[in-house]
Amino acid sequence: MDRVRDAMVVDPPQLDGDTSAQEAGETLCRPEVRAVFVSDEGRFLGVVTRKTLVREIVAAGRDPRATVLREIVEVPLNTIGSELPLDEAFRFLEEQDLERVPVLEDGRLVGVLSRAVLQRRLAEDEPPADDEL
Repeated sequence: MDRVRDAMVVDPPQLDGDTSAQEAGETLCRPEVRAVFVSDEGRFLGVVTRKTLVREIVAAGRDPRATVLREIVEVPLNTIGSELPLDEAFRFLEEQDLERVPVLEDGRLVGVLSRAVLQRRLAEDEPPADDEL
């Protein structure tokens, strides 16, 4: 049976909690980057998004060069383990209406599971319907 670890994006890029909000903003300017994962000494702290930067830096009038990510990081409401079966992971993402979720092992970020990738993966594993034969 396939597990989350078989479908997740492995070792997503992470920034250290001491990284400035300015540097996170520069990273988030890249169109393919939707979130920055933040860790301290390997321990997952959470996520910083464009929305986080607007709310915590711009709207609050803080200096992005002087504010470090551990001060503004958002702890995700949901995480998932790498050993969870894929069908259970898919149900979880559907029930929680999540597009992606951090995958943790012993408090460390080891991957990210995307609903779109998971849907494709599960579709590949399904046998063809009778009318497709």
